[in-house]
Amino acid sequence: MKINPPTNHLIGAMPKIGIRPTIDGRLGGVRESLEEQTMTMARNVAKFLSDNLRHYNGLPVECVIADSTIGGVAEAAACAEKFRREGVGVSLTVTPCWCYGSETMDMDPHLPKAVWGFNGTERPGAVYLAAVSAAHNQKGLPVFNIYGRDVQDSGDTSIPADVQEKLLRFAKAGLAVASMRGKSYLSMGGVSMGIGGSIINHDFLERWLGLRVETIDMVEFVRRMEEGIYDKEEFELAYAWVRANCPEGKDYNAPEKQRSRAQKDEDWAKSVKMALIARDLMIGNPKLKEMGYGEEAHGRNAIAAGFQGQRQWTDHLPNGDFLEAILTSSFDWNGIRPPYMVATENDALNGISMLFIHLLTDAAAIFADVRTYWSPDAVKRVTGYTLEGRAAGGILHLINSGPAALDGTGQQSRNGEPAMKPYWEITPEEAEACLKATTWHASDLGYFRGGGWSTRFRTRGGMPVTMIRVNLVQGLGPALQIAEGWTVDLPDKVHETLDERTNPTWPTTWFVPRTTGSGPFRDVYTVMNNWGANHGAIGYGHFGADVASLCSMLRIPVYMHNLDDAALFRPSAWTLFGANEPMGADFRACANFGPLYG
Repeated sequence: MKINPPTNHLIGAMPKIGIRPTIDGRLGGVRESLEEQTMTMARNVAKFLSDNLRHYNGLPVECVIADSTIGGVAEAAACAEKFRREGVGVSLTVTPCWCYGSETMDMDPHLPKAVWGFNGTERPGAVYLAAVSAAHNQKGLPVFNIYGRDVQDSGDTSIPADVQEKLLRFAKAGLAVASMRGKSYLSMGGVSMGIGGSIINHDFLERWLGLRVETIDMVEFVRRMEEGIYDKEEFELAYAWVRANCPEGKDYNAPEKQRSRAQKDEDWAKSVKMALIARDLMIGNPKLKEMGYGEEAHGRNAIAAGFQGQRQWTDHLPNGDFLEAILTSSFDWNGIRPPYMVATENDALNGISMLFIHLLTDAAAIFADVRTYWSPDAVKRVTGYTLEGRAAGGILHLINSGPAALDGTGQQSRNGEPAMKPYWEITPEEAEACLKATTWHASDLGYFRGGGWSTRFRTRGGMPVTMIRVNLVQGLGPALQIAEGWTVDLPDKVHETLDERTNPTWPTTWFVPRTTGSGPFRDVYTVMNNWGANHGAIGYGHFGADVASLCSMLRIPVYMHNLDDAALFRPSAWTLFGANEPMGADFRACANFGPLYG
């Protein structure tokens, strides 16, 4: 299985990080003495960020440095013009010294901004940081302050570890903001079974995220299948690959209701075609133009999408489970490649949560129902087993009514431990292990009358993971919740007993959030009881602080989290809305500044 080279499949160049070296503008000795130190600081930061970051699609992150140090408004304007010309999406100001605050600051209202003020004694870089931060806040332009904990000598060109952490957190979140701007969410169908998240809210997607909403009726899939508007050669390749790499498991339907072998084979063919068509709808396909379908070849420039499926589609045609599972995975018949963000049941709010995870971690995300809290007593009663270790306080059964990314099997590894990795780190052996750990089952015909194929796997325990969900509230707008925790293993018999009580044709992740003993994280039950919807998005690693930084840029308050307050990194203005109560301050600041795009 080949590893595909990094490619941008969407319209628009990848955003760059702009570095603004500001300086004390007084000529006649002061400015001249600082030029080399200031530009060295900018060059070092640019190298550090380029060396340690990639875009979600694997492409390198480019940094653009102003042509000169910035000592006043003319040079600030020249820098802004260069940034516009170069496609800069994130703005970082660096300085070792005092500068003239409002004369040198970045005034673009849509660029995420940060200022690193060097902690030194020879020149007051920290004083400029405080002054320009106050100017940003007074003008309603939130800015992240970066200030090292330890004093450095003026000749020290190193970047301290605490500064590195903040630089990376800010830059990655800022790139996520810039990567969404101008792209689309593609709604394939409409509202699924009355699920609120599939009631597409244009206001949220446009004003908070900068996304446009594209909508197609699911009959477009029928048209393209019947008229052959897909790459026939790729279909043959994909169909053969699927039959060789997607092993069928037990058909749990009653024998008298099971579909015939011919019907199941046809379900496979339609499922593969649906996956090809959904991808083409999202990003386009130049092959279609060669076939005479120029309009269809364009796609919808969609960075995320959702497929309604239930019920109108699934009552008559194969469900979207294969489509969702294979597209959200980091590999298919074309090799190892970036995953596509496709939400089951067209739950756009969970699709956006998946997108946040992908943009921040570069890896795939699991879409799951937050289905059941199993208490220790309930598990003991049903199975005779006593939960232990991290699971001792109970477990959450995350099980999807539409299959999750196969990366979620946990068959990839990092330092010998189960992981979900960016596609460029995944080996062919790991991709094959994910496929081998997954079986495909004829869909439950009680749910899916039109047939189809659903995945079954069990996520390996021991992975640090973060579950998030953005919700909408009338009068408040979007608000997001974060739960860091771990996947856990159960003995096979215990897992089978619990799994068989729901639907064994769906993938399972056993999840234990980190509890704090108070509030919504008092215990595992309380986390379940306070989850804001029936779905959650799960990604590898403990990256909740990165999500919180991203949300502050977008003006989305975080109303529930189990993070250490010391890990939170938000614009300096947030402190002014209540330094002693950061959660309330987050709500007030987001309401005050409003959606990023007005």
